[in-house]
Amino acid sequence: MQTHLQFTLLPKQVGNEEELCRIIAQKLQCSEQDFTYRIVRKSIDARSRQPRINVSIEVFVGEQPSNLYENEFHYHSVDNAIPIVIVGAGPAGLFAALRLIELGYKPIILERGKDVSARKRDIALQNRNQAFNQESNYCFGEGGAGTFSDGKLYTRSKKRGSIRRILEIFHQHGAQDTILYEAHPHIGTDRLPIVIQNIRKTIVDCGGEYIFDTKVNDFIIEKDTIKGVKTETGYIYMGDAVVLATGHSARDIYTLLHEKGISLEAKGFAMGVRVEHPQALIDQIQYHTKRRDEYLPAASYSIVNQIDGRGVYSFCMCPGGHIVPASTESGAIVVNGMSAAARNSRFANSGIVVEIRPEDLVDYHSYRELCGLEFQRNLEQTAFYNNGGGLQTAPAQRLTDFVSGKLSNTLPQCSYLPGVVSSPMHFWLPEIIGSRLRKGFRSFDRYMRGFLSSEAIVVGVESRSSSPIRISRKVDTCEHVQIKRLFPCGEGSGYTGGITSSAMDGELIAEKIVEVLKG
Repeated sequence: MQTHLQFTLLPKQVGNEEELCRIIAQKLQCSEQDFTYRIVRKSIDARSRQPRINVSIEVFVGEQPSNLYENEFHYHSVDNAIPIVIVGAGPAGLFAALRLIELGYKPIILERGKDVSARKRDIALQNRNQAFNQESNYCFGEGGAGTFSDGKLYTRSKKRGSIRRILEIFHQHGAQDTILYEAHPHIGTDRLPIVIQNIRKTIVDCGGEYIFDTKVNDFIIEKDTIKGVKTETGYIYMGDAVVLATGHSARDIYTLLHEKGISLEAKGFAMGVRVEHPQALIDQIQYHTKRRDEYLPAASYSIVNQIDGRGVYSFCMCPGGHIVPASTESGAIVVNGMSAAARNSRFANSGIVVEIRPEDLVDYHSYRELCGLEFQRNLEQTAFYNNGGGLQTAPAQRLTDFVSGKLSNTLPQCSYLPGVVSSPMHFWLPEIIGSRLRKGFRSFDRYMRGFLSSEAIVVGVESRSSSPIRISRKVDTCEHVQIKRLFPCGEGSGYTGGITSSAMDGELIAEKIVEVLKG
């Protein structure tokens, strides 16, 4: 017999398996040996003084399922199938490849960066402030930007496909069971590289090609149809379609498209800073207690407000995490956040960003569609000029000093490994960002008493939260509006944000390719 139960319980009652089994047995009036269960959904309700866990459980009485989390996707050989070129090995590119294999097509993945193992070595040097590789870093390389920056899978986007399907594919390739039932699923930057390697193995074992250190620098277009791509090494890769899944940091691709007269459009995006607090302080604020219950995870937060006609909001909040360097260009500083699966760092950080629209960038309108990109680049270079002369050190300021408009004489401890230096960020951040952030922080402190703290540090700049450019595509086929069989995809196309929505877009694009090719 199979039955479904829902409970609202104390954290210990859910976190302790013996207690949870006892509660289920009491509810069903049976022995604890008579059933097997799996958690279907779990979320935290911390609105009251005592946080509770809402948990939905599927119980199997008198039967033993072979695998409580069995979700099989079958991939067959495509050795001699029609080739499809995929530029970029982030979530959009990888999930496009997997879906193409399911549909009987051969993906050829071209990735400008290195494989996961080689990326780890380059990132370690970057974190130690010893070296910086523009083609192998936190943004570029196998798995894309998400591989070493957290692996958050939560998304509100449902229109492009099945969120559950994406989670199940990640699970089949080695992600933990919890991603299938947590309200805000998260793999962790320590586990995600293994999952990404397993996805590569599936693709290669089925006959797909996976080529690293291969940077695309031109498109082969005949009349109005793309036939393939050319790389910096001189090699040409031909395919019946090309998926452009290069991510929002591949600025050279945007420039190439612009120079070739291939339609782009400027779009709204967001920029700001990383704010880091002691995790214990965020726990106190969110859980209304001086000390977090051992059965509760590190607390997170999500805050948003409208300030002077623009949204100011938290982005990519990393409980128990670290701030990391995320630049892709020399002479520029970009920061991002990440957490390991355990989320056991002493720090909590989040991007706090300001909505920016193309009409806000009056001084950059000469760049036309690239105005947002140039605004990003200028601010990243400004951050570098204010970083004390280090390779990857970042400018920083106490949160209270930033809001008050004064230089910090000292800085609190910070998780950012390359190091931080005191800088008057309140002075050099553009007014459209800085003034709204200062007002926003005061506003957030009304929602989360204690948020505006001298223990908190502002680190700059958080500039890659979203793409400032959209690569125009048709609504019905998802082809580019000008170039047939060119399929912009994922965050770099300007249509998605985050791992899961980009993965769903990759699957959607694969399905659209098949529709177009079959006519």
